[in-house]
Amino acid sequence: MTETDNFRPSASLTRRLAAMVYDSFLILAITLAYAGAVLALRILMTDAEAAQIPYSGLPGTLFAAGIWFWPALFYSWCWQRGGQTLGMKTWRLRLEQADGTTPTWRQCWLRTLLAPISFILLGIGYWWCLVGEKQCLHDLWTATRVVVLPRPAR
Repeated sequence: MTETDNFRPSASLTRRLAAMVYDSFLILAITLAYAGAVLALRILMTDAEAAQIPYSGLPGTLFAAGIWFWPALFYSWCWQRGGQTLGMKTWRLRLEQADGTTPTWRQCWLRTLLAPISFILLGIGYWWCLVGEKQCLHDLWTATRVVVLPRPAR
């Protein structure tokens, strides 16, 4: 890591949202695969008619937790391994700690909990990116930052 790596510009809200749109297709596929696997297991364990009954109680809570867990695992795995998801690679973005290193597993998992909250609260956590150092609230809360990588040399 060179000295100039720590001076990469923070990503704008527009770039972040564009990367999120790209990643949303992957997240949709992961979520559908999870829901399909759960449905297939329900059909195997009961029958097709019983599998149509909506979840309630603990099974419903566990199913909802899985809807969060699998996309969170995808994001955490990508961020921890190289700081980038596919959408972030496309838009030349990277998640890193303040010193430029790859985030820890703890930071990644915490981020997957806090980023949806930033979005759900009328997007205030993301609008915060328009003020000051171009960091979202979940960036600040997890001591991470999303930076723009330089264009690759031709």
